[in-house]
Amino acid sequence: MTTTAEVVSYLDALLETTAVPDFDNALNGLQLENNGTVTKVAASVDFSSRAVSGAIEAKADLLLLHHGMFWPGLKPITGVVYTRLQALIANNVAVYSSHLPLDRHPIYGNNVLLSKQLGLDPSGEFAWYKGKTIGVTGESDVATADLVERAGQFARRHGGNVITTGYSAERRTRRWATCTGAGASTETLEEVAALGVDTLIVGEGPHHTAVDARETGLVIIYAGHYATETVGVAALAEHVGQKFDMPWTLIDAPTGL
Repeated sequence: MTTTAEVVSYLDALLETTAVPDFDNALNGLQLENNGTVTKVAASVDFSSRAVSGAIEAKADLLLLHHGMFWPGLKPITGVVYTRLQALIANNVAVYSSHLPLDRHPIYGNNVLLSKQLGLDPSGEFAWYKGKTIGVTGESDVATADLVERAGQFARRHGGNVITTGYSAERRTRRWATCTGAGASTETLEEVAALGVDTLIVGEGPHHTAVDARETGLVIIYAGHYATETVGVAALAEHVGQKFDMPWTLIDAPTGL
């Protein structure tokens, strides 16, 4: 029998949960207890009714999330907030969430795994946040059009699509950087400029990042916030299943964004 405390302690150490700074609403770590044991793990990117019902239908008693229960901020426990919480408690489902600690993990992290999904080999760090790097960089020699096609295929598998800034048919990507989710920002564009990056792969970003990229010749591949962050929770759930000899499942609940 595997206790919830064992799994939580292992995840906290693996992900360096308490050592990695994050946004206030992330509240990384155990967010909801259960009766104290875990027999099956479910994973999903977002805390949603689809994730909760999927975990219950799969008979999981631990739900791993990237965007946790408190991501939208403080809300009264009424309506859908109450419904989700009541269902989790009634069905003995614990919730563990990991945001930036999972994004940056060198083995199970979203950025490392997305890069590999696109056929890229990470060799450096990128995207600083409060003294820690979140993203990765690397060198390549690939046609940018081919890289965009790979990103598009990946995004479509998770209910999304890819958008890019302009590039010529003969353009090649020689130095790239990846920061999943809302990875395009003024700060990351400044970083890639300093690093000599020619192609930035993110989930999404503000409109002005596409404008600024065109001014400097940078190509940004926006591959979808949801899609780019499916790989980490799935890999983490699979690892937990193997580590503690229990089944696991991914609750795929695309947002289209």
